[in-house]
Amino acid sequence: MLQRSSGEEAVITAPTALPAWRPVLFFLCIGLTMAGLIWLATVALSPGGLSALDIVLVALFALTLPWYVIGFWNATIGLLIMRFAPDPVVAVLPAAGRLAGDEPITASTAILLCIRNEPPEAAARMLAAMMQGLAAHGVGERFHVYVLSDTSNDEIAAAEDACFAALATAWRGRIGLTYRRRTHNVAFKAGNIGDFCARWGKDHDFAIMLDADSAMSVDLILKLVRIMQTDPSLGILQSLVIGMPSASPFARIFQFGMRLSMRSYTIGSAWWQGDCGPYWGHNAIVRIAPFITHCQLPVLSEGALVKGHVLSHDQLEAVLMRRAGYGVRVLAGEGSSFEQNPPTLVEFIRRDLRWCQGNMQYWQFLRLPGLHPLSRYHLAFAILMFLGSPAWIGVLLIGSAAVALAPTPSDFMRWDVGMAGLLLVLTMWFAPNIATVIDVLTRAKLRHLFGGGLRFSASFAITIVFVVLLAPIMWASHTLFLAGLLRGRTLDWDPQARHDHQVPWSLALRQFWPQTLLGLAPVFLLAVAAPGALPYALLIAGGPLLSIPLAVATASPALGRLLIAVGLDRLPEETLPPPELRALRLPAIEMSQRAA
Repeated sequence: MLQRSSGEEAVITAPTALPAWRPVLFFLCIGLTMAGLIWLATVALSPGGLSALDIVLVALFALTLPWYVIGFWNATIGLLIMRFAPDPVVAVLPAAGRLAGDEPITASTAILLCIRNEPPEAAARMLAAMMQGLAAHGVGERFHVYVLSDTSNDEIAAAEDACFAALATAWRGRIGLTYRRRTHNVAFKAGNIGDFCARWGKDHDFAIMLDADSAMSVDLILKLVRIMQTDPSLGILQSLVIGMPSASPFARIFQFGMRLSMRSYTIGSAWWQGDCGPYWGHNAIVRIAPFITHCQLPVLSEGALVKGHVLSHDQLEAVLMRRAGYGVRVLAGEGSSFEQNPPTLVEFIRRDLRWCQGNMQYWQFLRLPGLHPLSRYHLAFAILMFLGSPAWIGVLLIGSAAVALAPTPSDFMRWDVGMAGLLLVLTMWFAPNIATVIDVLTRAKLRHLFGGGLRFSASFAITIVFVVLLAPIMWASHTLFLAGLLRGRTLDWDPQARHDHQVPWSLALRQFWPQTLLGLAPVFLLAVAAPGALPYALLIAGGPLLSIPLAVATASPALGRLLIAVGLDRLPEETLPPPELRALRLPAIEMSQRAA
């Protein structure tokens, strides 16, 4: 058995202090911006004085603000750092700048791959490429791979057993691989990792967390380990995860937009959050000893909105790690850490509602003693990102009714102030995307990797239309789900369908008829009573109204092939594929290379 590095947990160095003025300045900007927007909404609704209905609308509007106001300021800070810092990653994670890059790997690191009811071949290819890279660097003896299965399907379990047994045999003597299958999915993924900690945690210093759809470069893995070795105050170091190239139209368009927003957003947030950052549960490295000691999760009982085991375990583990005195930080460099995104709108909503259900458990932990104030912010923000959805739907329904009842639209809202507010909201909404667009368009190499300036700009235009449709569908879905959750209706934590597949009209109709009706009602009302207000209502109602055809169209293989053929929504990894993605034989990369 591998020996752990000596004395690593003997002394806990306090996390590097975050300058107190940074979060103070950030939240001051947030507060002033929100106050200004609320004032603008109040003025816009002022014709004839503020009625009770107007006050309700202002309150609902205020509830929608945190998500995109925080995004705007994160993106603004991120853009300034990207443009003016010599190394943006080091600017927000100084420990990364202290590495020479050739420090010996002395710690023992477990690589944990959590799987459940999914074909094992792709995961095995990813592990094989990773193990080959570790062996090539001469550090194979310092790593051990654990495939942690919660598979309940006997046929898939047999395939897993054969697949990973062959992989273990092929690498015997160079890198260890252990396959373990639980027969009961107790406590979901957190329970799976907890079982590893109980059985093998004492044998290792660190754990690299991977999901079935994860991929990481060996260089990144070694960098994460070296940073953890040199900074014993770090408990969790999260990498910046980006989407793998996809041939699915939905995933392709979605992850292009996410690629634009995540870099500026993550760099900006890391600047003011410091050692109290986020943890996304995968593509990260964790210090095992404090994780075992301090990050055990309770089972929620009576009084909880969602009882039972904690579902969204990752951010809660992060705040517990920070409470124990260990830092949680983000390595904000992109291009070395990947995940698959859901291939269809149906699967995307299923995943999002599971997150919604899990995040609603955070209510129980907001008053947990000893938490850092920024840890409470993370939990509250995770709740608000879903509570803003019914607020948006309330603005749509109540606002449409108010316009319909007013003698004229101008009696309800001042057009000039309302339009100014709308433009400000849209600018803040897309600020993380716009920040990265500016960065890419001013860098010739990045423009080339994204397919050239013209294709990149056209892809961004597609992203704007797509997000304007997708976000209200999510708001409607969250609203319907939260209403059911209050009545005790919960979702099962089933495995995802990660492979590309079409969505038949019948499935789209069954899935999205409530959202369609939710969009149709205000459109019909305004078409009869105030047609001039329809274009503004459609900014929210249009997505739900078109959710059924959008679900079908964005799952079309023909549309995916067309986007790839003309180079739209291209990611840099399609132009210059890294070895870890080539090993996965992704159809999008193969088709993009042929098209190029």
